[in-house]
Amino acid sequence: MASARWPCLIVALLSISVAYGFPRSPSRPLEKRSVGEEKTDDIEVYSTKVSCKVTSRFAHNVVTTRAVNRADVAKEVSFDVELPKTAFITNFTLTIDGVTYPGNVKEKEVAKKQYEKAVSQGKTAGLVKASGRKLEKFTVSVNVAAGSKVTFELTYEELLKRNKGKYEMYLKVQPKQLVKDFEIQVDIFEPQGISMLDAEASFITNDLLGSALTKSFSGKKGHVSFKPSLDQQRSCQTCGDTLLNGDFIITYDVNRESPANVQIVNGYFVHFFAPQGLPVVPKNVVFVIDVSGSMYGRKLEQTRDALLKILEDIKEEDYLNFILFADDVTTWKDTLIQATPDNIQEAREFVKNIRDRGMTNINDGLLRGISMLNKAREEHRVPERSTSIVIMLTDGDANVGESRPAKIQENVLSAIGGRFPLYTLGFGNNLNYNFLESLALENGGFARRIYEDSDANLQLQGFYEEVANPLLTGVEVEYPENAILDLTRNTYQHFYDGSEIVVAGRLVDEDMNNFKADVKGHGALTDLTFTEEVDLKEMEKALQEQDYIFGSYIERLWAYLTIEQLLDKRKNAHGSEKENLTAQALDLSLKYHFVTPLTSMVVTKPEDNDNQMAIADKPGEASYQPPSKPYYYVDGDPHFIIQVQGNKDAICFNIDEEPGTVLRLIQDPVTGLTVNGQIIGDKGNSSNSKNRKTYLGKVGIVNAPMDFRIEVTTEKITLQNGAAQSTFSWLDSVTVTSERFSVKISREALVVSFGKGITFKVVLHQVWKKHPVHLNYLGFYVLDSDKMSTKSHGLLGQFFRPLAFKVSDFNPGNEPSKIHATMLVKQHRLAVTRGYQKDYRKDVHNGTYVGCWFVHNNGQGVIDGVHRDYIVPALF
Repeated sequence: MASARWPCLIVALLSISVAYGFPRSPSRPLEKRSVGEEKTDDIEVYSTKVSCKVTSRFAHNVVTTRAVNRADVAKEVSFDVELPKTAFITNFTLTIDGVTYPGNVKEKEVAKKQYEKAVSQGKTAGLVKASGRKLEKFTVSVNVAAGSKVTFELTYEELLKRNKGKYEMYLKVQPKQLVKDFEIQVDIFEPQGISMLDAEASFITNDLLGSALTKSFSGKKGHVSFKPSLDQQRSCQTCGDTLLNGDFIITYDVNRESPANVQIVNGYFVHFFAPQGLPVVPKNVVFVIDVSGSMYGRKLEQTRDALLKILEDIKEEDYLNFILFADDVTTWKDTLIQATPDNIQEAREFVKNIRDRGMTNINDGLLRGISMLNKAREEHRVPERSTSIVIMLTDGDANVGESRPAKIQENVLSAIGGRFPLYTLGFGNNLNYNFLESLALENGGFARRIYEDSDANLQLQGFYEEVANPLLTGVEVEYPENAILDLTRNTYQHFYDGSEIVVAGRLVDEDMNNFKADVKGHGALTDLTFTEEVDLKEMEKALQEQDYIFGSYIERLWAYLTIEQLLDKRKNAHGSEKENLTAQALDLSLKYHFVTPLTSMVVTKPEDNDNQMAIADKPGEASYQPPSKPYYYVDGDPHFIIQVQGNKDAICFNIDEEPGTVLRLIQDPVTGLTVNGQIIGDKGNSSNSKNRKTYLGKVGIVNAPMDFRIEVTTEKITLQNGAAQSTFSWLDSVTVTSERFSVKISREALVVSFGKGITFKVVLHQVWKKHPVHLNYLGFYVLDSDKMSTKSHGLLGQFFRPLAFKVSDFNPGNEPSKIHATMLVKQHRLAVTRGYQKDYRKDVHNGTYVGCWFVHNNGQGVIDGVHRDYIVPALF
């Protein structure tokens, strides 16, 4: 494989977009083709596998493609995946000749400057962008050396929404060439039991599909497998191209013996609610239709067709009216009219005669419709137990009357007053869809784009079918008081037949035995309450299906739903409220590794030297901790542990200071390195110093000659190299390298090296989130100090110089493990106690115990001076 210089990062820029920069190999010319154009003797895609695991509606999907460059020159190969717009990418990895480079999710602004730099250098870019109605396309290109293999792996997750009585998983199949090993494997696990499961492909005949497709379900488990042979993939018996080009759709539903289902795993719960068999609540619906000049022709014709079909489905107990807006506003009737057969026939004649005219007065059209619904309710013209809906269709922006979007939103919000939902339909692309979405969301509805295709009338009908049958209004989901934290949305104006309400949250007490959930709503005939009681022990037994459950799936479902709802709220927020919503959504996106509109995916490949392979400088920790070397660290309460060179025994001492105090750990005037640490305290820190627990909460590392510094907290890691700054979360897997330093972040550990002979490690200790007392804290370790000078100072740095000590006069203490003794050190005789402390250098989760002699009184006698000499005013 030809050596090459590689950029150190690949960054996403758009709302869910990823840009890549892989340069050409300097030793070979580069021929560029997409996968679909490659000949089989050049770039061969020999394997494409899609693995989907669905657990309680939450889908975890992994798309893996493997290719080999069979040519004798370097070539560029593209990897395309189309994924649902509602999905969040969670990972992307690139493997070249067996070496894997992982993707990491970062705040978008952090990545933006690096992206722009890569583009300015002419590096190739790939991104995620809209692709049709339901999908976004992920594209990345990479230079593949002659004879080399490359593997692309993309992971994304989504919560499947129930629509018209079923869940749908939508996969785009488009390999662009015959693939020796092509397969889709879907495993579904639903604790309620699966009631139906189907799969269909738009690109293959039923005869061929039957032999390539298997599907089955029994009890809680379902399985779908699609594995066409090479011959089955061919567009004809003698053809070399593929017929796999289209949609692969899986639909299923679950048993509904009970209207609700609650599942709890690891302290997180999800509550699904979808009652069946309830009478439909009568509805009062106003259609507010744009008839401006831009609706001329096909669009207005399709709108008329859709409205005529909708009129066939309206129930006799419903009430309706049509509001048409252009320059001005006209109505079919002055008030709402009951949908009797005669009135429906009259409405059909009105719809058939709708014509386009003039401009677009959205504000007055909406206000007229809203006023009509309000007046009908006030004057008791509609049934007491009916519900109201506004449906507005437009193909453009307001350009007459009140045309300011913000003012229209203000007027509509005030007029509706939270009494009923507004649904907005945007016809085509020449409109401000963000405005329509904001308008709907802040009034309890949603927006939908109607695409200008031959089936636009069917799209309109399909939307209406979703809201045609309200079964409940004013739905509230309630839980025991003070038992729930971080609850997602739990109030809904309507529950529609065929849909599902999903609420998730955290339990305050993970050890509770029973859990109760109530859903209250107004039905067609009476008010209803649905109660679900859960025995947590029985549920634990029921969820022991580990083959089908991936990780903490309910926690990830909760995070997905929370982010989705925060982003929706953010669309209509301003000022500090928007900043707060953004911060919450960003924090969760980074923590759970979701690529959202606030984050970007970054793939890192370390730079190599000209005469080395790309993997030559990949850091490894094995060389950092030879057993013969001395070690120095601070961890725990905070315990300083020192094993000096030439002595098998270690010395340990505590520093007892107030939270917020910053201590000098290392200062080396020769290398210019300084390390400081700040103390934090427990949540319930006692004013009694004997009972107080303090820990290391922040670490600051500065290399002055390099103009480089790192700030490490329990939440994030911030690197500043000159004017450039990058921020990472502890969930990132990142390697940053240069000629003078390297930084590696892998979950719960950070290792930073300044050439050979200087290596530090910071460990994150995570405690139970709901612990009444303790907080997350850090440990700081000196793994290699060979190149640190003997002029170093600080609570740890002073021990880089040789230290002689001797322990004698051993006496048993009250506890057999705590032997008392006398230490001779620096011309002092100190009373010391034998103890054991955890060392987390090798095992960041469990640690290993090391024995040490504990020096009392803040290390007095073993440290130079007194401990207060090492207090500094700030971390930097």
